[in-house]
Order: sequence, then structure tokens, then C-alpha cells
Amino acid sequence: MKILYHHRIGSKDGQYVHIEELTRALKRLGHEVVFAGPAAVERERFGYDAGPIAQLKRWVPRAVYELMEYLYSIVDFRRLYAAALRHRPDCLYERYNLFLPSGVWLKRRTGLPMLLEVNAPVWEERSRYGGITLGRLAQSTQRKAWLGADFVLPVTEVLAGYVRRAGVPASRIEVIHNGVDLGRFDGLPEPVAAKRALGLDGKLVLGFTGFAREWHALERVLDYVSRKRRGDGGDLHFLLVGDGPAVAPLRARARQLGIEDRVTITGVIERDAVGRYIAAFDIALQPAVVEYASPLKLFEYLVLGRPVLAPCMPNIREIVTHERNALLFDPNEPAAFEAGLDRLSSDPVLRARLGMAARRLVDKRGFTWENNARRVVALFRRHGVHDGSPARTDRPDAPRDDAVRKMETP
Repeated sequence: MKILYHHRIGSKDGQYVHIEELTRALKRLGHEVVFAGPAAVERERFGYDAGPIAQLKRWVPRAVYELMEYLYSIVDFRRLYAAALRHRPDCLYERYNLFLPSGVWLKRRTGLPMLLEVNAPVWEERSRYGGITLGRLAQSTQRKAWLGADFVLPVTEVLAGYVRRAGVPASRIEVIHNGVDLGRFDGLPEPVAAKRALGLDGKLVLGFTGFAREWHALERVLDYVSRKRRGDGGDLHFLLVGDGPAVAPLRARARQLGIEDRVTITGVIERDAVGRYIAAFDIALQPAVVEYASPLKLFEYLVLGRPVLAPCMPNIREIVTHERNALLFDPNEPAAFEAGLDRLSSDPVLRARLGMAARRLVDKRGFTWENNARRVVALFRRHGVHDGSPARTDRPDAPRDDAVRKMETP
């Protein structure tokens, strides 16, 4: 089938990973994916680039910026509609964003079956952290987008609760957690060789991947490394694979504690190289998480068989089980994270057991992008979309379905 993929991600940063991985998996299954989104992501670059519109956020009043976000949907709809006319897709897949009703507008105009992937309740999120001035408009566009899709795909059961409370029937909600591309993690070195390649021989490596933010509280790891010289496996070393706003304060704290030689911060790493770093972890850290998120790093830790230390929260417990395939700590107990580090760093048998169980979990639960792509295709087929539908034929005398007729009606 031909899938029109719609999004508003402006750069190939962490948010884009989900788009890239899912669409790669759909293509491997033999489906065609046509993108409709900001042109900037077509350029090969990594890291965060807000783009000219987003950069205005610091200069214009919040209400003006939010109105600009909404008005962008008019331009976006015209581009999306033009893509539908040009490519004649069988269906529409959209990554949800706030003030972005253009996907639902296209569905209403053309009748295209639509799946809406939801990674966060953005109205609630922005209200909590940044503030929303046009609250009624923001809430209305979110609710209408969720109600307007044929199926809504939240990435956790916790997030599905937000969608249900907005009025979407349970029969139209399908939770699809994030996953991994197994091919990206084939042929990686064993931990000893991975550490040797990074110059970390004889170290017990505490590892973290991703965009480091203040709320990850990674300074706790530095404090722990400064207090505990060794674990059962070597001198403690903190390996942060990534970048982010918390990196500069972390470097300063490492200097203050006198442990710069026991901390490595890589900066931005290309996606295909991340696995070589995770393979060197003795303990994989998920020190904090947003309560409705499906953290990508967690699945990458699991597929490489790394023992995971993560907060005991509902969205994390959807994936792993305490003492069975991860070690979970109480996020409300200040000393619990350090106690978990104590236990894992001093017990190689526990690390090995949890790591082996973590790898088996990926296969048992099907936490792969290919499996996610199959579920997406199955949902479209439940809605009547099939390979070789009339909408895709190039024969001028072929029958047209209702969606195509609507697209071609002035």
C-alpha cells in the first residue's frame, strides 16, 4: 500500500528517530511511504535546529506565536492536499502535534483512512511546562485531532488514558510501544571488546544515551562516581552518549568533583554508532522519565542485554518487571537510585541475569519496529485498505474509490 506520512518535525533530532525507524520498517515490508512535512528534514543533518518559525518564540508574545502555529496548518494543509493529489495514497499516517489539524482536514476532504500516532499529550505538557495562552484553541485542536482519526496510536497505556478521557472510544485506541531495529544491533562487539575500543578497559561503565536534560538528574551519577571508586568489575566510569542542555553543567560538576578522567561525554553520535557505545555499558541508566513516555533508550538497552536501572513508574512497568528483567527504584525516595547503583555495581551475577532476561524480553514481547509496522498495516487493512487498491493504479480507465474522487473534485 502507499502511505502518506504527515508530521511537523523540523529537524533530524531525537523526535525524528521514531519517524525514521517506523517508515524504514514499512518500506522493508514492501510498502511505499510518501512524506509530507517540513522540507528541512530532507537534508542530512543531526542535532536540533528549531527553524526560523520556532526561533521566533523568544521574540514574539506567546499568543502571537501560538496563533502562528495554528495558521501554519493552512499552509501545511495545502501542501498535504497537493501531496495527496500528486501521489494518490491509500491512507494517511500522522505523528500528532499541537495546533496541527491539517491531517484531519485532509481526511474529511478526501475520506482517506487515517492513523494518528500520539507520543505525548502536548496540550497538557505545554500547559504544565511552558504555559499556553490560547488554551481553549489548543485543547480544542488536540481533542478534534484525536477524535478525527480512525485509530489513535498512543505509545503507552498511560498515554492511552489521556486519549480515552478526551472521548476517543477504546475500540479506536491501539497502544504501540516504541521498539528497536534488530539489524542495527547485529554484529556488535562483546562488552569487553566494546570497552577496549573506547579506552575503557578495566572500568565498570555506568551508561546513559540520549538528550540529557536537567530533569534526568544525572548529577547524581557524578556524585556516586566521586564517592565510590570501584565496583565489582573495575573503577567506576560514567559514559554519557549524547548531548543536551544538561551537558555543560555536568562537565562543570565533574571538574568540581575532580573526576573529569572518570567521565566521558561523547556529544552527538550518528544513529548507527550508538550501539557500539551501549555495548560497553555494564549498567544502563534510565534515571528519570516523563510519566507517559515510551523511552527509546530503554528498548536499545534491552536488545543489547544491558542490565537496566529505571524508575518504578507505570509506563516503565508496561515494559519491564522489577527483579526479572530490570532493577526498578522508587523515584520518590531520594536514596533509592543510589541504592540501586550499589546493588548492581557490586553484583555481577545479578547484572548478568537481568541482562540475559532483558534480551529475551525483546523477542518475547515483539518490541521491534518491524512488528510495529505490521500492526500499523493491519490497522489500515481493518479499515479496508489493501495492497493494489484502485487508488494506486496508473490505468486511466481504472475504477476510482471515493477518496480519489473526493481529491479530484474541485
